[in-house]
Amino acid sequence: MTKTNQNIVPHLWYDKEAKEAAEFYVSIFPDSNITNVTTLHDTPSGDSQLVSFELWGQKFMAISAGPFFTFNPSVSFMVNFDPSREKDASEKINEVWNKLSEGGTVLMPLDKYPFSEKYGWIQDKYGLSWQLILTNPEGEERPTILPSLMFVNEKCGKTEEAINFYLSVFKNPKQGLIARYPKGMEPDKEGTIMFSDFMLENQWFAAMDSARDHKFSFNEATSFMVYCNTQEEIDYYWDKLSEVPESEQCGWLKDKYGVSWQIVPREMDEMMSNSTPEQIARVNKATLKMKKLNLAELQKAYKG
Repeated sequence: MTKTNQNIVPHLWYDKEAKEAAEFYVSIFPDSNITNVTTLHDTPSGDSQLVSFELWGQKFMAISAGPFFTFNPSVSFMVNFDPSREKDASEKINEVWNKLSEGGTVLMPLDKYPFSEKYGWIQDKYGLSWQLILTNPEGEERPTILPSLMFVNEKCGKTEEAINFYLSVFKNPKQGLIARYPKGMEPDKEGTIMFSDFMLENQWFAAMDSARDHKFSFNEATSFMVYCNTQEEIDYYWDKLSEVPESEQCGWLKDKYGVSWQIVPREMDEMMSNSTPEQIARVNKATLKMKKLNLAELQKAYKG
């Protein structure tokens, strides 16, 4: 199932292992490939490698840019193994689990749970978290891989508010399933979100509250790139989402829930992939001076 135009792309930040990690994931999931690797010279963290790849039809971007952020389970990736679509879904989930387990840490063992015949949560050897589930989601078809947000600590209980906020900001929004915690699931409060999914710009997300004592929260290790066609779109998303002025940098922002987004012109992809090293260097240099990205200035830098 290939999505032609993915307007929101998960972006993963590694110290040095972006390409190695992308190769590892591509070897694990079907219909997966690395689409582009670009090296950026002289960034604040030295030379950075930018890697674009697709896993099971879902686009990703990864960067090696120094040891500044570490993945944690507040953002994970749900992988739906759907027996109605994959005849060997049950064997496939075991196979993917075993590969992701190499050097990884089990957060919830692959087992039978009240909500699924087979489910497990694993942190892979690079620290990225995956939730594998054998499921046949109701209603509209879900993609195989989708990002999942876990609202913890002081953000716990805000999932529903956050979803409604995102649905109000993004185009083509859609609310999917909502499952709430029942009574007796302490520390989780009755009525808060146990699982929900929703769609923004044709990209599905999942989200949940967790009242357990977590030592982590959202950070820049995983951000979401929002591709915009015009400066108006860039301005719109920037104004709606940015809540933390000191986090504004090079097109990055943080929203009021602590989730990081990158508001980028779609042309950036073209500028960064099919270009001369000089063009890439000029665009990169121009980007580093900006908070919100200015499309006209970037085009100017690109043309030199």
